[in-house]
Amino acid sequence: ENYAIKTGIHPKDSTLKNIATMEKQLREMGASFDWDYELATCMPEYYKWNQWLFLKLYEKGLAYRKNAPVNWCPKCNTVLANEQVVDGKCERCDSEVIKKNMTQWFFKITEYAQELLDCLPDLDWPEKTKKIQTNWIGRSEGSQVAFTVEKDGEILKDENGNDLKLEVFTTRADTFMGVTYVVVAPESELCNILTTDECRAAVEDYKVFTSKASDIDRMSTTREKTGVFTGAYAIHPLNGRKVPIWTSDYVIAAYGTGVVMAVPAHDERDFEFATKFGLDIIRVVQSAEGVEDELPYCDKKGILVNSGEFDGIEMHAAIDAIVGKLATMGMGEKKVNYRLRDWLISRQRYWGTPIPMIHCEKCGVVPVPESDLPVLLPYDVEFTPDGESPLAKCDSFMNCKCPKCGGDAKRDPDTMDTFVDSSWYEFRYVDNKNDNAIFDKDKVKALCPVDKYVGGPEHAAMHLLYARFIAKAMRDMGLIDFDEPFTSLVHQGIILGPDGNRMSKSRGNTVAPDEYVAKYGSDVFRTYLAFGFAYTEGGPWSDKGLQAITKFTGRVEKLAEEVSGTPKCDISALSMGKEEKDLNYVLNYTIKSVTNDVDRFQFNTSIARMMELINAIGKYQQTANADKGFVRYCTEILILLLSPFAPHMTEEIWCEKFGNDYSIFNQKWPSFDESALVKDEIEIAVQINGKVSFKIDVPADADQAAVEGLVKGDERFEKALAGRNIVKFIYVKGRLANVVAK
Repeated sequence: ENYAIKTGIHPKDSTLKNIATMEKQLREMGASFDWDYELATCMPEYYKWNQWLFLKLYEKGLAYRKNAPVNWCPKCNTVLANEQVVDGKCERCDSEVIKKNMTQWFFKITEYAQELLDCLPDLDWPEKTKKIQTNWIGRSEGSQVAFTVEKDGEILKDENGNDLKLEVFTTRADTFMGVTYVVVAPESELCNILTTDECRAAVEDYKVFTSKASDIDRMSTTREKTGVFTGAYAIHPLNGRKVPIWTSDYVIAAYGTGVVMAVPAHDERDFEFATKFGLDIIRVVQSAEGVEDELPYCDKKGILVNSGEFDGIEMHAAIDAIVGKLATMGMGEKKVNYRLRDWLISRQRYWGTPIPMIHCEKCGVVPVPESDLPVLLPYDVEFTPDGESPLAKCDSFMNCKCPKCGGDAKRDPDTMDTFVDSSWYEFRYVDNKNDNAIFDKDKVKALCPVDKYVGGPEHAAMHLLYARFIAKAMRDMGLIDFDEPFTSLVHQGIILGPDGNRMSKSRGNTVAPDEYVAKYGSDVFRTYLAFGFAYTEGGPWSDKGLQAITKFTGRVEKLAEEVSGTPKCDISALSMGKEEKDLNYVLNYTIKSVTNDVDRFQFNTSIARMMELINAIGKYQQTANADKGFVRYCTEILILLLSPFAPHMTEEIWCEKFGNDYSIFNQKWPSFDESALVKDEIEIAVQINGKVSFKIDVPADADQAAVEGLVKGDERFEKALAGRNIVKFIYVKGRLANVVAK
């Protein structure tokens, strides 16, 4: 969409062109997808079901609309989810994000917070990713306590005429009697309610000041504390003390209740704030009776003081006592809190799924009937960076009839976060041409959950979390019968430019596959992608590495040409001399290693083992009595192992050069012989005082005495000893012999 503003090229046109380009590149690389199951989430055939899913979530109370402080990118002119703000900046354009109050649509992911945590341990996912999700969900056990409010000399009432309660989540209810002030988030609606006319100007100025700070900056322990008095007071429910209510940016509306009780004697941040603004500091916990600990005293051990009826109680027991007393008054309870916030899905953008809701002055917010789906994106819209959704300025889209009363109404002008597209796409792939349902449940049951999913680690707290939530919601709707969308996950690394930096057109370090495929062929390109990088780590692009693969594939083709006229031998009837055993060992070791490494996504080591195999074949060919049939046999195994990496070349060799039946991909994957991996003899290093002098072959099952005899009997040993006396002989089985000599 930003590209459309800059160039005038419509998002649909540029997207479809890019899809065609990438599909062409993937086909040229020999990517083995079944293109009959292709999805394009920007097409109505797909986003119709985004809208259907939205309506189902709305019916279940899992989609709702509210006015809330949101992250606003002034450059992209749109709202961002918390997960899309990185270090206070927009993940797309790197602009500084500000806070803004807007009415937005949310998905209630918090409804599944505990289950999202509970299911994590059973997933075969990278531990770091599971830890990121655990921290993002952020479960904490504590208490919710409440204060009443006095404003302008009167007790403040809520909309129902009851005393307004300021509710606070805390893990330190033991310090409740030491509260000397309360803080509310400046961006919260509650702040507006609490602020007196006398203090309003100062509070409004402060709101403008804090709107430019990121949540991360605001929560920083090293950030200078700022704030202003709202003019209102919180009334302590147990001792009746009136304490001032301040607003400060270290409290964030989206976290907890957006209200914090401040106990400066036992919290470093509160102590710093109270000291700066001259607020009371009351000690209520001490490490032991009579001990005047330096303040702030933040250790979680001690007894209560200055706490009335709770004096002398051990702090952990005091939590239960204080919350128990508050519970009898309706002013407190034990509670579990989560850091996770509901998923904000509204975007003031054109390029996304239109939200299927209609706004009628008479009927309010009305869902679009399912029979009217999809609500189509209009093509003819105006792209201007003015902070308003392009759809809001398109009369032909906005103006509609209310499905309830038939009167004039307006469509919702926002579109859904594009992460909605990918939150359930794994199920649509299975049944991508279904016009009558989001997918066929039996088809999805047969093929899902996804047994191996590949995706970037940057999506740990976004796509991967959203997809888990949607799967659980779909399960509860009866659409699927399992809990998790992806049972096993692998993160791919990032291929950097040749200079070691992320690829970027501005840096001039991008690598396009087209030219390399045209120059070297797709097999060389694919095999280099497998060999040149650890799959989960990535690394810088190297043309030299590509040339190494060109050399390797050339050797494979040359070897295949050499053995093409030779019939392969019957391995079971082959007379195994030492040279044959050595090659057979390398062959079976390669089969075992490649089989295991491919399953672990260790493609680079798989190619390395094949390189070792072709070296071993070459070495065997140099022996006096090399069996040509055995060489042919080993070469065929090599070709089979290489086929997933270089499919075109190996298919041609298999069918045309070797004259085998079509196709190489219909053949059984090679299996290894465990007995061939047991060597009769092994090569070990002989060291004199830790320095390698020579290498020697010894029986694999030889004990230390036998190895010592063989080493001492070797003609090279006396020369290496150089007249010194043997003090000690040490044999590390299968690896080395070390002689200590003086």
